[in-house]
Amino acid sequence: MSSTERIERLYTCYTAHPTVCTDSRRITPGCLFFALRGANFDGNRFAAAALAQGAALAVTDNPAVLPVGTTDPEALLAAGYFPVENTLEALQQLASLHRRRLGIPILAITGTNGKTTTKELTTAVMSTRFTVHATVGNLNNHIGVPLTLLAMTPETTFGIVEMGASAPGEIAALCRIARPNYGLITNVGRAHLAGFGGEAGVRATKGELYDWLAATGGRAFVRTDDPVLASMAAERPALQTLPYDSSAADGLESRLAGDYNRFNIAAAAAVGRHFGIPEETLRQAIRDYVPSLNRSQVIARPDRTLIVDCYNANPSSMQAALEWFAREAGNAADKAVILGDMLELGAWSEAEHRNVLDRVMALRPGTALLIGPEFGRLAAEALSRCPASTRLRFFPDTDAAARAIADEHLLEHARTIFLKGSRGMALEKLLPLL
Repeated sequence: MSSTERIERLYTCYTAHPTVCTDSRRITPGCLFFALRGANFDGNRFAAAALAQGAALAVTDNPAVLPVGTTDPEALLAAGYFPVENTLEALQQLASLHRRRLGIPILAITGTNGKTTTKELTTAVMSTRFTVHATVGNLNNHIGVPLTLLAMTPETTFGIVEMGASAPGEIAALCRIARPNYGLITNVGRAHLAGFGGEAGVRATKGELYDWLAATGGRAFVRTDDPVLASMAAERPALQTLPYDSSAADGLESRLAGDYNRFNIAAAAAVGRHFGIPEETLRQAIRDYVPSLNRSQVIARPDRTLIVDCYNANPSSMQAALEWFAREAGNAADKAVILGDMLELGAWSEAEHRNVLDRVMALRPGTALLIGPEFGRLAAEALSRCPASTRLRFFPDTDAAARAIADEHLLEHARTIFLKGSRGMALEKLLPLL
């Protein structure tokens, strides 16, 4: 059986059992279990357990887990096993085949900042007219994108696929799987610099979405008042563009904190208008969207306001957020910032964290709590030039900061508190104390 025939056969199994699982701890009856491998795990070890828990089929790439003495494909299938050369590649090929069979419009969204918020806003808008399936959470990588596609049903009429990357070539690979016919890059900034080898690498990798659309006749929503995006589109004469600018957000109200979210709102509005969403319907969808998962959330406490944007952070998003917070109403002395390290910056880390500290010094908040070893390396330098009006403290990790906040009442005078840091810093653990 050829590899193409094998994937076709697997697709037949998938259509009979259209729930896909890659975690043996979350097996649902009748699902297809893909025994993926990772740096510290091998899903093949759990194939038998997945079947015992009710999985209809275990897709494996380790012959050692197959029933002893059974080599006939039909006999293996009857026993619940579907052997392949590589389970990850099989998952990706199955997802790509399913995407082609669906034949629906798929919008791919990538960018340094704002891609998840833009995805959520666009989903809210497009769901007023279409049956939309969009990336859940941030399942936006080489495993998450296939799972997103395979969760689309015959009833789905519009797909939205978020695409993330931390190294060159990854967006191109995701495009080959998802085959989007529409695309949107939110922006190009400084993130994952270690993996990309600098900003030029970020730009080239995000541009892989434009490359795919140009080569396949797809269309790109391009924000023309972003000079980087406009330049990237102009560099690809074959790219069909759907231009818009940030004025697309004019008059639209939302519950998102931060004027930098204006660009995400404009993107969602541009997509909705292109696909014929009535203006008042579009306005209502954006107005009703409630941010979650610690992304641009405003949380009102009886005596203070929390601005929580700690799902992720990179130099570009940190700069935009701090600039906005500095402009927000209120005395600087009543403001507090809690910032966590920005991860995956490699050789650029020290300079980028120093830039953030410079902005904190300029803001002159009443209290600034900096968390993580990257900020910690700059503690002595920062403390030597800290304004007397700012109480500046450094902590090795979030747990240490939590103890100090509780024991020393560090934030008792703060009336507006802004939190931002990389996901790995887990700043959300501080929320019950604030």
